[in-house]
Amino acid sequence: MVIPSGLVPAFRKPMNELKLRILLRKPTAGVDFGLQRGRGRPFETIQKQRSTGGDLRFELPVTVKTDKDGKPDFFGPFVQGQRGNRYLYINIGTYAGQSNTCWSRRLKIPLSRITLDLIDSNSTLMAEVPGTASDGGPSCAYSWLKCLDRPWQWQTPNKRKT
Repeated sequence: MVIPSGLVPAFRKPMNELKLRILLRKPTAGVDFGLQRGRGRPFETIQKQRSTGGDLRFELPVTVKTDKDGKPDFFGPFVQGQRGNRYLYINIGTYAGQSNTCWSRRLKIPLSRITLDLIDSNSTLMAEVPGTASDGGPSCAYSWLKCLDRPWQWQTPNKRKT
């Protein structure tokens, strides 16, 4: 992306909010899923939903600013990890506060793949993530990325891959 001299795109302001939507595709039925707010303990699980096998949707804001190298960096109560390796957690089973389950997992959604062009789109960005792992249980960590037949990326809703 070429920026004309003297112009500064909106994302280069010290702080700018970006809306994210996570679509968890067909997660394991009977299991609770929710967004983790906060790091370490204690943390809070919000937008908790029990899966019936259909898709689950989570929406949240993150704060974006550029780092010293001009790359996007992400902050806010949902953001985990270090600069260059930021991510979100979807808490699963007991991590989401469910007591009647054998599942205790957390699913990582990487933010490092959000590009400047996507930020410039001024659109809510969407992540479609498989909700069930190869063992039939809920997807967890980053292992779901290995199961895809094409590179995974955040996208604008109007540019969804089929």
